[in-house]
Amino acid sequence: MTNPKEIAPELKGNLLFKMFPYLYSKTLSKLANSFLYRTLGGQVKSQKLRYEEKFISRPNGSQLRLCIYRSKEPATNTPGILWLHGGGYSMGIPEMDERTYEALMSARPCTIVAPDYRRSVDAPYPAALDDSYLALEWLKEHGAAYGCRSDQLMVGGNSAGGGLAVSVAMMARDKQEIQLAYQMPLYPMLDNRMVTESSRNNHAPVWNTRANQIAWELYLGKLVEIPIYASPAQATDYSGLPPAGTYVGDIEPFYDETRQYVKNLEAAGVPVNFKVYEGAYHGFSQVKPNTVIAQEAFAFFVENYRYACKHYFAKQVEK
Repeated sequence: MTNPKEIAPELKGNLLFKMFPYLYSKTLSKLANSFLYRTLGGQVKSQKLRYEEKFISRPNGSQLRLCIYRSKEPATNTPGILWLHGGGYSMGIPEMDERTYEALMSARPCTIVAPDYRRSVDAPYPAALDDSYLALEWLKEHGAAYGCRSDQLMVGGNSAGGGLAVSVAMMARDKQEIQLAYQMPLYPMLDNRMVTESSRNNHAPVWNTRANQIAWELYLGKLVEIPIYASPAQATDYSGLPPAGTYVGDIEPFYDETRQYVKNLEAAGVPVNFKVYEGAYHGFSQVKPNTVIAQEAFAFFVENYRYACKHYFAKQVEK
């Protein structure tokens, strides 16, 4: 695929986003993470959010940082959301997604737990997934103290965070320790094989075939046998997963794998609300949030969340 479809006019421009995939590397990821920590780490810029930073212990004794977001207005009986940031598994911190947290809070108050999971440049798979699942366990155990209802735990994320959200949902289903009511994997990174048409020879802005290949190599490290929790597109059983809402652009590498994930869920009888945005590259709703197409995508995402709050529940099984 050489991106024969035109980029939507309002998404054109900005040379940096065109060049980034060709600059992407392990070194750049480390520099980006350092910059993000210096400028955003441990802070909240939004006037609408309450922010709490908490550290919990991993099994090896090291500490996992959790960023906890709530509405300024006290609320009870609300959903609890595990949110996983994007960045190709190699970059990013939870504080990047304040706009998403604000939007979710405005639609329906909730508690969002966003773990600062280990990135692949520091520790390859399964470090990020282990951290994400540990944060979900913490949310289940401590959510009530933040006003969360136990039968409405959700998971979401964008890009690599969307891939992690799917992996967490599969792991929760298989372990049968935590019941999830809903999943929100936005334009998720799901398939290391890169065999789909959209993932091959893709030269779109923001994220392309080259960047995707490097990111998967960093994330999987020396793995030979690839488990479904590392590359969820390789799963064969999609039954028992929570209802989903997602969207994707049609010129980005993850277009086909997102569509296939949706088809697999539907074939397994899992409710899905899904939309494709024409001429949209990877992460378009974050890269150019003030465009009409980005606002439409974000409104679609928020409306799905609002619907899930009213209709999807999953009672926890006490052991």
